[in-house]
Amino acid sequence: MEIGTVINVAILVLLVWFGFSRLRPAKGLRTLKSNEFKSEMEQLKNRLLLDVREQNEYKRGYIPNAKNIPLSQLQQRLGEIPKEQDILLYCQSGMRSKNAARVLQKHGYTRLAHLRGGVSTWSGKLTRS
Repeated sequence: MEIGTVINVAILVLLVWFGFSRLRPAKGLRTLKSNEFKSEMEQLKNRLLLDVREQNEYKRGYIPNAKNIPLSQLQQRLGEIPKEQDILLYCQSGMRSKNAARVLQKHGYTRLAHLRGGVSTWSGKLTRS
C-alpha cells in the first residue's frame, strides 16, 4: 500500500471518529421531545431549567423560568448549578445542550435531560426580555 493511501485512510478514520463523537448521544442523558420536556417541567418539583444559549439568543425568547448560563461560560459557573436537582437543558437546536450535558457529567451531575431539537421545537409560549 502506498503512503498516500495510508494517509488518506487515516484522515478518513479520524473524520468519521470526530463526526461520531460530536453527534453521538451523551451517555446517561435523557433526550426528550417537546411534549415530554414540558411534562417533566410540570412534574419535577426539584428541577432547574437551564438555557445554554448565548445571552443575545436568550433575550429574543426563552422558556419561562429558565436560567441562562451560556455553554461558553458553563465551566466557570458550575457553582450556580446544584447537583441535587434535576437539570433540564435546552439550546437552539439541541447540540449545545448535549455538549453542556457532557460538561456537567464530567463534574458529577447525573440527573440530566435535554430538549431534542432545542427551543426551535418548543410548542409552548416563550418569554422575551
